[in-house]
Amino acid sequence: MGTLLGWLSGQQSKSGDDKKSGRQVPAVDREKQLEREIERLRIVNKLTGALNSTLSYERVLSLALDLVDEVMIDPDESTTRPKSAILLFDDDQLQVAISRGLSQADMRTRLPGRKGVVAEALTTGESTISLQPSQDPELRRLTALQVSRVVVCMPLSAGLKMYGVLLVAHRKQEYFSEDRLQLLEAVAQQIMIAFQNARLYSELEEEKERIVEIQEEARKKLARDLHDGPTQSISAIAMRINFTRKLLERDPQATLEELERIEELARRTTKEIRQMLFTLRPLALESQGLDAALQQLADKMQETYQEHVHIDTFDGIDDTMELNRLGVVFYIIEEAVNNARKHANAKNIWVKLRRSGDLVVLEVEDDGVGFNVNEIQQNYDQRGSLGMINLQERTDLISGLLEIESKPGSGTCIKVTIPLTEEAAEPLHRPGFAA
Repeated sequence: MGTLLGWLSGQQSKSGDDKKSGRQVPAVDREKQLEREIERLRIVNKLTGALNSTLSYERVLSLALDLVDEVMIDPDESTTRPKSAILLFDDDQLQVAISRGLSQADMRTRLPGRKGVVAEALTTGESTISLQPSQDPELRRLTALQVSRVVVCMPLSAGLKMYGVLLVAHRKQEYFSEDRLQLLEAVAQQIMIAFQNARLYSELEEEKERIVEIQEEARKKLARDLHDGPTQSISAIAMRINFTRKLLERDPQATLEELERIEELARRTTKEIRQMLFTLRPLALESQGLDAALQQLADKMQETYQEHVHIDTFDGIDDTMELNRLGVVFYIIEEAVNNARKHANAKNIWVKLRRSGDLVVLEVEDDGVGFNVNEIQQNYDQRGSLGMINLQERTDLISGLLEIESKPGSGTCIKVTIPLTEEAAEPLHRPGFAA
């Protein structure tokens, strides 16, 4: 902000320069010029303050181009206003997010950012200038720039993160003096700071919404599990007790047998409730570590559902990650095991954890009926269960990579690759990665 106001303040010395050059400017004109510059400083100050204070992503973009317009126009020049645009990356291509002077067709244009001055700006991280935008391999796609004689392309980046570019074009080839370029670079810095703040705030809001959605889904899952399990069992117990009361008068021996069945049903219901309480908060994870928690999970699956779950982990797994990340890994395993139990009709489920350098590889495999992965994923929004979505969201929480392999009749293998460092996370999501 200081750079902007300092540069603009310097423009007020033009009258003095005019005297030195021998050009006489009437006092009335000098006074009007000074008033215009003061008003301009006030507008720029107001725009800059608004730009730095807002956290609205859309408003940042709009204020940014308003600021560009204000600082680029020289009130002493009767010249065409510059055209400007901010292009942001969307699916590895630049999309016009907002513009001043571009056509509706231009707003729908996407630039790859691989050739010409745009590519140069993105590669070098520095401002680039095209004196023939109509001949530039990418800028020529923007029809509104065909009449421009000069285009300045400035990268919008923060650290190693490249967000997009700022384009400013004009009909006069000599329009961008060294002073104007320096001023435009200062504007781009202000834009980037405000834009990054707005993006961080937007991402924070999205994360809060996602956490709320996860919590809501957890409540719905608990409600479904209670309805399908203990609630049905308790209803059955109540019905059986009512039947037993009537049976007692007619057949005491049959009553005893019925009471035994009620007792067994009550015991099974108790096990189901304990299983649910365990998965809600596995205390063994906090006190004894992931391996002990997984062994308890396997024991409870055997005790409650007669499901054979085989656990195979490596030594020192609890030292590789902090407790919160271990908790996410546990819930990924619990979700995958329960999906196999409910939908795969599997006799065996294998849980394997191995370490490979700065990666931990988790595999949950079953010998169940399997399924067509592509078909299920295409129709997933029409299904009531959100098991696969839960797996993906929890994998994202630990910057992992989720892979699902299955086909009808051949079981299912869910593989999650978990990075232990930021350096290991970066190549994890590149195409063709293999752990």
